[in-house]
Amino acid sequence: MDQTPASTDRRFATTLARGLTVLRAFRASDDGLGNAEISERTGLPKSTVSRLTFTLQSLGYLTHARRHDRYRPGPALLALGNVAQASISFVDISGPIMQRLADETGTLALLLVRDESKLLIVKTWRPRGVSSLWLEVGHRVPVRGSSSGHALLAALSQELFEKTVADAGGDRGLTMESAVAIRDDAYGQLVARGFSITPPEDYFATTIHAVSKPFSTRDLAEPVIFTCGAMPQDLSVERMETEVGPKLNDAVKELERMMGQPPSMTVRRD
Repeated sequence: MDQTPASTDRRFATTLARGLTVLRAFRASDDGLGNAEISERTGLPKSTVSRLTFTLQSLGYLTHARRHDRYRPGPALLALGNVAQASISFVDISGPIMQRLADETGTLALLLVRDESKLLIVKTWRPRGVSSLWLEVGHRVPVRGSSSGHALLAALSQELFEKTVADAGGDRGLTMESAVAIRDDAYGQLVARGFSITPPEDYFATTIHAVSKPFSTRDLAEPVIFTCGAMPQDLSVERMETEVGPKLNDAVKELERMMGQPPSMTVRRD
């Protein structure tokens, strides 16, 4: 588990943090995980993982269906997730808007949140009747080299910006100097046209093109990111700039109107 400034505070509960790290190791595509796989993904010793999985299973956060000692997310996690979604009002409200956007553009619409040094996909809307990128809930993307990450850097407060760069630990060459340049470029795009695009030559994956826009809500202390993505042959830079980006901008503005809140972009900064 990575050391962060918070982890050195005497109030920081290391055992709780490790337990949450175990839960975050699971992905939607997993057919269960054994202790050895969890240990590999989290960097925690297998003996520690064994104690944590036993405890989490006992509390219902993991389940153990007698299948070769492989753990899966349990009913307590399902209940917790439903409570969280119900309490964060914009998630349900955004659903019809983002599904319409996915259908109209033939792209995969995504909702991402900051997850320490990366962004975590927490919701996807697939275009009906069109094959799309196979990115799933639980997938993490890097901050540097993704339109989502660059939009996030542009929208974060100075304090969270510095924390995110520090948490990244130089991932994909993200230094404070490069992060400031990325932040300024993405911020300029967001102010000028309402969405941000990372140049394809800088993207972390050659099989993905994407356009992103931050969204700030009273429910959360930091912005989330809405993104539309597709394979390069289906989503050219020109199409992102002239069609998909403007439609994404309009979709987020519609969500803001429905939430009764002012436009969220251009909120960043110091």
